Amino acid sequence: MDFNYLLVVILSSLSSAAILIIVTLGLSVIFGLMGVINLAHGEFIMFGAYAALTCVSMGLPYPLAIVLATIFTALFGMIVERLIIQRLYGKLIYTMLATWGLSMVMYQSVVLIFGTVTPGIDIPQSNVAIGTYTISTYLLMMIPISIFLLLSIYYILTKTKYGLMARASISDSKTALAMGIKTKKLNMITFAFGSGLAGLSGAILLPIVSATPNMGFAFVIKSFLTVVVAGPLAISGTAVTGLSLGVISSATASYFSSIIGDVLFFIITIMLLRFYPNGISNTWKTKL
Repeated sequence: MDFNYLLVVILSSLSSAAILIIVTLGLSVIFGLMGVINLAHGEFIMFGAYAALTCVSMGLPYPLAIVLATIFTALFGMIVERLIIQRLYGKLIYTMLATWGLSMVMYQSVVLIFGTVTPGIDIPQSNVAIGTYTISTYLLMMIPISIFLLLSIYYILTKTKYGLMARASISDSKTALAMGIKTKKLNMITFAFGSGLAGLSGAILLPIVSATPNMGFAFVIKSFLTVVVAGPLAISGTAVTGLSLGVISSATASYFSSIIGDVLFFIITIMLLRFYPNGISNTWKTKL
């Protein structure tokens, strides 16, 4: 086997796993931590991509566009939580119906405003040469970006005052409220935090995945499966699950085809849920 090709496959698989982790982090906060099934997660990713695209088209630098897209999506998530989600905590079916309706509204709104096809952003692209093969530098950057995001979110949720109060508010809202914690406010902030992470992923992936109204659909199914398989430990479970499933499916796609890679992804998730119905992190001893 060509060693250079093997190295390219490994790096590509790690990059694909990193992308899966990045697009799943927002869902791991909203679903894995809060227990809210947000069927509009893919549209929140799309929202962030279009927000970044709009900022770049206005002449703003791309890094600033990523920051602004994250903020705009977080603010939008805050509005959604105030108007819709806060009334539906603990009502699983109603939450699913409401967020499904929200996803359709967001999709059709983008179609009406931007159309079905939009151009990508024009940023300098470079490649890393490995023998006779090349791999995108920006694609490789997804690896350190995913690590940075994982560590940052883990720190925020486990080491800061907000993180401790948010977890207390979510795990036992009545006790937290009795202790003087403003649970409604914290739930709003946490939902906005998860929404902002979804928007961040859409903005970061804009040079790789063109902004289209249905761009989030390509990620949302795998993201949900990753979070479900991850189990109760939203961050560490997502990291391990996203890395494992992403590498295996991407490496399979490299040697065979993308269809076989996707089929293997779903087969593995079914098997893991068969043997670990509560998620692989159910018996772990870490905090989050």
